[in-house]
Amino acid sequence: MRTTFGGAVVAVVCAALIGACSQPQPPAAPEPTQPLDTRPTEPPVADPSEPVASGNTPAAADIAAIAGLGAQFDPARDPVADLETAKVEAQRGNKRIILEVGNAACEPCHALDEAVEGNGDLRRFRDAHYVWVKVNDSAENPNAAFLGQFPPLQGEHPHLLVIDADGTLLAPQPSEAMHKGRTVQTARVMAFLKQWAPPTPR
Repeated sequence: MRTTFGGAVVAVVCAALIGACSQPQPPAAPEPTQPLDTRPTEPPVADPSEPVASGNTPAAADIAAIAGLGAQFDPARDPVADLETAKVEAQRGNKRIILEVGNAACEPCHALDEAVEGNGDLRRFRDAHYVWVKVNDSAENPNAAFLGQFPPLQGEHPHLLVIDADGTLLAPQPSEAMHKGRTVQTARVMAFLKQWAPPTPR
């Protein structure tokens, strides 16, 4: 009799506990809505001492500003400021700088751009080893003071100036050497890029 009664008590207690656990819990109170952060954000400042993995542009750099350096020939751009930006990026990524001197009306300039952008190998090699900067030279703005620091540019646009990461001129290169007639020879462009690419760090 005791065993039966004790078992019944245990069964009743277990049933009560199970019933209590299965009761629906009250819904949690919703979190209060957070106000939008409308404070102005400051653009990131490039730091040449910041280490970089694989030589790529770090997230801290102003990627849009770097891309804008070689986007188009713009008479309103300041080539002095652009070169300083390029030097920071070149020092960070173990790259060199190529100044492409020309203007928006220059057909050979467009031909060179199309040849590089349309060739995956050229484009990848350029981006891995150089910071490309377009410098306007037109009647509207010849940027004479900036270009006056370099040897006189002879021949047609575009002119390519290879600059080391510290700003030292390594080679002025008229683009005629990369053409056969009016056609850009991608093999010659690649040879030029490989010739002046920075040495691989040890």
